[in-house]
Amino acid sequence: MSFQGSCHCGAVRFTIDAALPTQAIECNCSHCRIKGMLLAFFPVDQFHLDQGEDALQSYRFNTHKIEHQFCRTCGTQPMALGALPDGTLSRCINLRCVPEIDPDTLKRIPHDGANR
Repeated sequence: MSFQGSCHCGAVRFTIDAALPTQAIECNCSHCRIKGMLLAFFPVDQFHLDQGEDALQSYRFNTHKIEHQFCRTCGTQPMALGALPDGTLSRCINLRCVPEIDPDTLKRIPHDGANR
């Protein structure tokens, strides 16, 4: 099983070797809240960047631990790279960038990133 996603303009495309998620983390930090992101985390070995490495720009803020990656052309942030609390390196996928997913059907799990 796998699913694909992309930025708005299609310059950045990726595949995740996993089943489509049925739930998403909805973080209220200043970055995620303003962008309206719905997030799911995957081990880095399940992530494949199919195209667009040269189209990606990184952005770090606050503790600089998460590498938010967005498309230089359209500005969409389809993914980030960072470590889970246990130290495991993972890919954070913005599920709004996965066309197969209807965001209204996802169980939303709130995360208080604003107060961490």
